[in-house]
Amino acid sequence: MTPPDGAKARKRIALVIGSGSVKCAAAIGIQSVLKREGFELDMVVGCSAGAIYAAVMAAGHDAAVAAEMTKRLWTKEVANRRNTRALLQTVAPRWLRFDKATFGLRDDRVIQQRLKTAFGDMRIEDLPTPLHIAATDLANGEQVVLSSGRVVDAVRASIALPFAFSPWRIGDKLLIDGFLSDPMPIGVAIRQGANVIVAAGFESPYQTSIHSAGRFAFQLSAIMSNNLFKSNYAFHSLAHHSEIIPIIPRFEERVRLFDTDKIPYIIEAGERAAEEQLPYLRALMQQSSEPAAHA
Repeated sequence: MTPPDGAKARKRIALVIGSGSVKCAAAIGIQSVLKREGFELDMVVGCSAGAIYAAVMAAGHDAAVAAEMTKRLWTKEVANRRNTRALLQTVAPRWLRFDKATFGLRDDRVIQQRLKTAFGDMRIEDLPTPLHIAATDLANGEQVVLSSGRVVDAVRASIALPFAFSPWRIGDKLLIDGFLSDPMPIGVAIRQGANVIVAAGFESPYQTSIHSAGRFAFQLSAIMSNNLFKSNYAFHSLAHHSEIIPIIPRFEERVRLFDTDKIPYIIEAGERAAEEQLPYLRALMQQSSEPAAHA
């Protein structure tokens, strides 16, 4: 619809929640600040653990409910149970017929059940706020954006952390964690027509000591993810297709993968980071989204 003469077209706002395990709870604080200031989200984009928070927000839950839901979803219990067959496949792949579609060193039944409890049979296209979840195609490493279909499937695909959880099949694609193609999928919001992108990004923590194969793998993952995060953000900032407002909360305390007891602290960090960007966001939203006319 064309706005009346003299009226400004409202800019479309996207909240992008990058990968970052439980640190992604900071997005709840960011959303609370935006809502308080009257900024309505036109879309939410998420990948990896950020996909969980994006889905909860798109479903219309307020901050308190979102915090409680995600606290139940992302706990140590989801990765406690080992997948014995996968462990044996690493030793004898020919004998046990290694299968890339089912390989994951952690049993995913707990996380799958919790996702089902949280989202049931919800479909992305039926949510109150448009949702886009980014995953990665195992076949070629390309980003796959899920904007329709079951929420449970999209989130499960996006959190398929390599070696930990098995890939997830959607249609003819075998999908893995979204951070492998882009830890902060700003490009998705750009392609979906957002004018202002509030981007919540998080660097992965490095291991303080490496004394096991698992910690070695997590260290390699953190190195790759952080370098990709920095390079992709730099690219989008230079391309400048839309106004991008980076919100990168500062954590004085160390936040580990499953530190759900720190969610209130993490949310507060998100609120503080959002507050710092409010003057710039207000100025952007007061500008017309229509390009200036040339004489």
